[in-house]
Amino acid sequence: MLARDLSKTEIKDGKLQIATTIAFCLSIAFLVLILGFIINDHFKKFMIYEDLNLSSLNAFPPLFSSSQSSHQQCNSSAKIYGLKEWISPKDLWHSMSDEELIWRASMVPSIHEYPFNRTPKVAFMFLTRGRLPLAPLWEMFFKGHEGLFSIYLHTLPEFTHEPPRSSVFYKRRIPSKPVQWGRSTMIDAERRLVANALLDFSNERFVLLSETCIPLFNFSIIYKYLVNSNQSFLGTFDDPRPIGRGRYNKRMWPTITLSDWRKGSQWFEAKRELALAIVSDVTYYPIFRNHCMPPCYMDEHYLPTLVTKICPNLTSNRTITWTDWSGGGSHPTLFKRNDITEGFLEHIRNGFNCTYNSEMSSICFLFARKFHPSTLQPLLRIAPKLLGFDP
Repeated sequence: MLARDLSKTEIKDGKLQIATTIAFCLSIAFLVLILGFIINDHFKKFMIYEDLNLSSLNAFPPLFSSSQSSHQQCNSSAKIYGLKEWISPKDLWHSMSDEELIWRASMVPSIHEYPFNRTPKVAFMFLTRGRLPLAPLWEMFFKGHEGLFSIYLHTLPEFTHEPPRSSVFYKRRIPSKPVQWGRSTMIDAERRLVANALLDFSNERFVLLSETCIPLFNFSIIYKYLVNSNQSFLGTFDDPRPIGRGRYNKRMWPTITLSDWRKGSQWFEAKRELALAIVSDVTYYPIFRNHCMPPCYMDEHYLPTLVTKICPNLTSNRTITWTDWSGGGSHPTLFKRNDITEGFLEHIRNGFNCTYNSEMSSICFLFARKFHPSTLQPLLRIAPKLLGFDP
């Protein structure tokens, strides 16, 4: 009996063990099935994310040429950007704010040796309301010297006229804002011009001009004069009169003292090093903007004072743009058609003495202003002979 009872107990235990094993296996199988569904769902989401991610990456300019990337060879519609597009942008129009533009322009490579054959260029920056009435004279001036200059136009925002494609001024306007004479917006425009010109790493010299300016020599002479100069050309002097020191605002102290205060011509020329210093200034510009208002004129005091404060050794302390202030008043003499003679221009060209690279020179001014639109025809007639322009 005992043996029979033990046998029945063993059978029951065996069945229980089998049932338990089956239940355990079914549970494991169920868990594996659920886990499979979860993994499959996550895998699908991952693949969708990767596809979206790769699609978004394709929207950015590729970093390598098509010969280096099979992916780009397949994607023939992708635009390829090389070094040239980054160091010398052809399209001047952009969506950067002034703050973004200044930040971008202030960048300086840590490696001083350029990885390309760099030919120094002169940036001609025109601060104008709209059209350039003397443009035909400038066209004659620039003719045949492509690759040695860049042109930048800051006009009123509402001015949208484009010259013909054949013109050197075609599509050379930069994003601009309204400008008021004597106000901080004038300096904003100048800094905007310099910053845009700095985006081209080949620009070495920067000249600020207006629509009433004319060149006094041919391109070759002016180019060599600027590129070979050891210093920039920005006038700065201490004027003790009410129209000088009298414009100083004591609220500028102590960052800017009366002994720092300087005056000079608005029309400057700067080496790249000085141009970088101009757009990088975040110390003195806000003080001028807040405390230099008419009868204090920022365009006459900001840059001369800035240069005196941070880099007086970078400028020759004179301007290369001749202006006639002999008539007095707030504005210089405006020359008209009957004023234009060979003798008049020759006096401006060679009638002065100055220092150039530590040596005396009779060539002191490369540009002159203010010239009325009516002067265009006599200037075009005189230019080939007197100024050496190609007709």
